[in-house]
Amino acid sequence: MLQFCANLKWLFNEVAFLDRFDEAAKAGFTGVEYASPYEFKASELRSRLTGLGLRQVLINTPTDDPKIGGGNGWACVPGKQAEFRDGVRKALEYAHGLDCRLVHVMAGIQPADVPHDVAANVYATNIAWAAEQAKTAGVKLALEAINQRDVPGFFLRTQEQGAAVIAAIGAEQVGLQFDIYHCQVTQGDVTRRLEKLMPLIVHMQVADVPARNEPGTGEIAWDYVFTTIERLGYAGWIGCEYRPAQSTKAGLDWRYRHASVKAV
Repeated sequence: MLQFCANLKWLFNEVAFLDRFDEAAKAGFTGVEYASPYEFKASELRSRLTGLGLRQVLINTPTDDPKIGGGNGWACVPGKQAEFRDGVRKALEYAHGLDCRLVHVMAGIQPADVPHDVAANVYATNIAWAAEQAKTAGVKLALEAINQRDVPGFFLRTQEQGAAVIAAIGAEQVGLQFDIYHCQVTQGDVTRRLEKLMPLIVHMQVADVPARNEPGTGEIAWDYVFTTIERLGYAGWIGCEYRPAQSTKAGLDWRYRHASVKAV
């Protein structure tokens, strides 16, 4: 059966962030992910995880205030290598503190005045450097393509673009974060891409299209998609990164046909 983890940025936001860990455990989740642990001490978060028997599956590299740029990271931005490296170091420090083995490296927004080839070179160089740091830390990096409707200008736009970077750097320390929502919005043909790219996939995330609500509320044929994922032998986590259509608890029933959780 598939392993689903709760994205605590998106789920259980009826309560304060630190209370979401308890809500996730009560709902049957054994793993959690969220973009930014940096507002809290790693020891405080680790204590909550341990006390509830939860695993920290994924965190993102830090981002900056969108008003000054960097709201989606710095990896592709010329002249921001120092900020990028500081962010990677901080992410690896938190990953160690949280016993988290997977860090999503945010690609960033390609500046309008920077040619694609220049941004691509900066991005590849930064990811290669980050991969070396991750290897020393015992962490794997994840690269995620994000659709242009939700995040205009985001550098990594397709699954194949991410796969090409991984192929150039090596899959030992870098893998693909395959977000089914973003893939469907940008490219479609989700299951064919899963079949082709599965050897590179280290993490997945789900939300339905078009409204980014829970599976079963939109256009994606989830029974077929999840059956395909199981058939392909995927053994990693699948993050529930969606906006609940109503309350979080009211929208969780879809998991019980596919996940190793009990109805609560």
